[in-house]
Amino acid sequence: MLVLGFESSCDETGVALVEARPGQPVPALLGHGLHSQIDMHQAYGGVVPELASRDHIRRVVPLTRQVLAQAGRSLSEVDVVAFTRGPGLAGALLVGAGAACALAAALDKPVLGVHHLEGHLLSPFLSADPPEFPFVALLVSGGHTQLMQVDGVGRYTLLGETIDDAAGEAFDKSAKLLGLGYPGGPALSRLAEFGNPQAYALPRPLLHSGDLNFSFAGLKTAVLTQVRKIEGQPCYQTQADLAASTQAAIVEVLVKKALKAVDSTGLKRLVVAGGVGANAELRQQLDAACRKRGVRVHYPELHLCTDNGAMIALAAAMRLQAGVARASQDYGFDVRPRWDLEQQSA
Repeated sequence: MLVLGFESSCDETGVALVEARPGQPVPALLGHGLHSQIDMHQAYGGVVPELASRDHIRRVVPLTRQVLAQAGRSLSEVDVVAFTRGPGLAGALLVGAGAACALAAALDKPVLGVHHLEGHLLSPFLSADPPEFPFVALLVSGGHTQLMQVDGVGRYTLLGETIDDAAGEAFDKSAKLLGLGYPGGPALSRLAEFGNPQAYALPRPLLHSGDLNFSFAGLKTAVLTQVRKIEGQPCYQTQADLAASTQAAIVEVLVKKALKAVDSTGLKRLVVAGGVGANAELRQQLDAACRKRGVRVHYPELHLCTDNGAMIALAAAMRLQAGVARASQDYGFDVRPRWDLEQQSA
């Protein structure tokens, strides 16, 4: 079964082709293409939804051709067309949904809408060290920070989530306060490499709350307070120290909450997925802490941490293989800009 997947939830256009083979639990990635809109949005300091939607329209057809050529396959061989149904920017989602449904109708093939976060959740199965069910998942993608217990495809239990800003938002907003460019998270992490993580005593919200929820809005406010204190005396080292202290606060909360989730479930496997999962400091600290506990930790390949079509095609194929979803030839589509992952449970 060949599944062609489209991702267009925000500022990356992704297309990929995977093949689900009998007797193999994980579909094989045959080809994928990705276009990032970072350069376009940098002038505005963030994503402009209308520009994002227009750019998806320009990119989706050339990327599809590129992926098919890379895989050495033709459109006529595609069995299912998948797309990101939500969550995300409504206009951007509609581009991918429209392209997928139009293509599926033209090919007389079924179509399947996929949850964006389920794509991230399952993306480590495409890595060189894929996980096995069950596991605890730390989802740190854009505006989402969640801990899930994953017992199988479509079998998800929410353990905790952010009550305000997500970790990715804390990175991006703090970077903006520091005057760093877009995208802020990676810029802050690069600057943090040259700073002292103990230079500023920043808060770790909800670290000792007794539950598995997160909160990062207070951290952002604390960073703003420190930025105002150092105004008028800007210096590279001061900025680097504040960046390092900010990253240290975010990472400590993520690591300790993830370990608490592992302990509370009794599971010995942790999956980290989403854009923040590419953060080197987070990976280093989780690796060290999990090693001490005898817990296996899994990540997506670095190039699959950000939004991409491979995770959407994979999620669709795995749902179909597991029998928890059925592709349809009803080409009337809708999108869900807000959509809880638990609603994808089998």
